Amino acid sequence: METQSDLRSQIKDLLVSKSNLKQQVHDNTLNLFAELKDVLHEFCTELDEELEEKIDKRIRIEYMDKGKSEARVQVAADTLVFAMHTNIFTFEREHRIWHNPYVQADRANGYCGVISIYNFLADSFKNKRSDDEGYLIGRIFINREGKFFVEGKRQDRWRVDEFGGAQISREAILEILERAILYSLGFDLLMPAYDAVKRVTVEQFDSRQENTQFQTGKRLGYEFRSDDI
Repeated sequence: METQSDLRSQIKDLLVSKSNLKQQVHDNTLNLFAELKDVLHEFCTELDEELEEKIDKRIRIEYMDKGKSEARVQVAADTLVFAMHTNIFTFEREHRIWHNPYVQADRANGYCGVISIYNFLADSFKNKRSDDEGYLIGRIFINREGKFFVEGKRQDRWRVDEFGGAQISREAILEILERAILYSLGFDLLMPAYDAVKRVTVEQFDSRQENTQFQTGKRLGYEFRSDDI
């Protein structure tokens, strides 16, 4: 039977090992997000200058810092939201990460921070359409050693099978961003399926807030597949 001393010892051991580990991962995630913001800002500034007098002046290319855990990039009709989660995660037993030799060598390498990338219509924010849908198109995972992998639409490099081989870098962040933007620009808004919009309420029509009555999303009424992630 475990004594109170044994239990106290286990608590201390976990605080020393797991809590220190998670703090290390958290610090790396914070550093990654800070550099990501810098890359986003630089990318938007450069792209805006490169496209000056080549596109309509009403088409916006803009970086928006939304605080400690969120940043946005508007590129024409699309807004990409980059959201850093403040907690540290490990993965379910069936996840492919546990087949990775780097993680099999030390399970502590499987604890990661995460930054998610969502694609919204820019008009959803502009017109305050709070019911509009956005789509998760990518996630960046980073561990205690600064090793990373990426899940996402058209994110063809740095997959989980390669986890442990690459250190996060400014060049990698830029490529992840560019792939996410390319996917979003080609991810067109479809007319909602008839059954998805066949009913409306009086309130939706009587709303005094112009352009906010109807829910909109690029795949509203259709299944959004993750089969290429």
